[in-house]
Amino acid sequence: MTNPRIVITGVGLTSPNGNSLLEFRDNLLKGNANIQEIEMRYMGKVPAGVCDFEATKYQSRKELRVGTRAGSIAIYAASEALADSRINFEAFQKNRIGVYVGTTEHGNVETENEIYNISKFNYDTRYWTHHHNPRTVANNPAGEVTINLGITGPHYTIGAACAAGNAGLIQAVQMLKLNEVDLALAGGVSESIKTFGIFAGFKSQGALAKHKNPNCASRPFDRYRNGIVVSEGGCIYTLERLDDALKRKAPIIAEIIGYCMNSDASDYVLPNPVRQAECMRKAIKSAKIELEDVDLVSTHATSTPQGDIQECTAINEVFKSCPTTYVNNTKGFIGHAMGAAGALELAGNLPSFQDNMIHPTINIDDLDPECAIKNLVINQSLKVDSVDIILNNSFGMLGINSALVLKKFND
Repeated sequence: MTNPRIVITGVGLTSPNGNSLLEFRDNLLKGNANIQEIEMRYMGKVPAGVCDFEATKYQSRKELRVGTRAGSIAIYAASEALADSRINFEAFQKNRIGVYVGTTEHGNVETENEIYNISKFNYDTRYWTHHHNPRTVANNPAGEVTINLGITGPHYTIGAACAAGNAGLIQAVQMLKLNEVDLALAGGVSESIKTFGIFAGFKSQGALAKHKNPNCASRPFDRYRNGIVVSEGGCIYTLERLDDALKRKAPIIAEIIGYCMNSDASDYVLPNPVRQAECMRKAIKSAKIELEDVDLVSTHATSTPQGDIQECTAINEVFKSCPTTYVNNTKGFIGHAMGAAGALELAGNLPSFQDNMIHPTINIDDLDPECAIKNLVINQSLKVDSVDIILNNSFGMLGINSALVLKKFND
């Protein structure tokens, strides 16, 4: 087992516009966004992406009271991914399963809410929940999955800002290649709509989206974009070594053939297009393909004025001589799902391997000239001859960059 090939055999997700890959993909192709206004304390109504999934499908009401929203999202998505992979989970050796869940932040929701609650009781700590510590430890979402499913292999919750979804998948690939595990559940989750601090921080930064129609609030690349729509959600994948998947005749959705993570080392918030371009080039090199082999680039662009321009600069630099490389973005549909963003956005594009359709980037009424990318798919789905290679970008604060390369499985 010198360099085993790693494949995806299951996908489980919940997003603001779908609770399965089939539903999610259908809404992307049809151009159906689902952003709503929620009431945020001290701020009034703000646009947000809210998930509505059947949490009690995999958890009791008591477990939901004890655990966290991020944990619940992770459990739902992981359980759906296992079902989708058609694996005999009960017979599988549980200490050979790894769980790797990326997240932007965890624990802020619970801490903010507890402080707010005890403020009504003169900050008497008798009213502070004894569930606080396990809810807020950094490994929580992945740990909740292992408890719920009885998994005794390694689990990590990976803090990688908004590159966390890709980071979870990359960790899984590495652990499978090292033969540390035989099966991995990996991806990203976000519970960010429950925390006041996220919204207040973006607002004070001038980066919180606003629009009279919440479904038009997230508008990457549009000249009049004005910020981020904060969303929750999650996407977890089942990953296996190819030989193991073939042996059990598993459904193979895609093969992960390359990746890269690097750091800007230049700013807390503003992306660095030189380092982003470097990340994409290194991911493609690790995949042992050429730039022009990439059929689709899934962008990270969050609908912030400067962030979108920086990524477009990087993409134009890398793919300037690639006439058949198409580009799209998913955040107009669901907002920015933070730690789940990369994993969810990848999922929405994976069916392109089968149907050769590229879902559009929506809410572009007036393309910003500084965001003009060759072959950007705008407002209408596009049928192409074939999609064999996808590059999935996911970037985050403090200059963390990730790029993942996936191939259509046809061996």
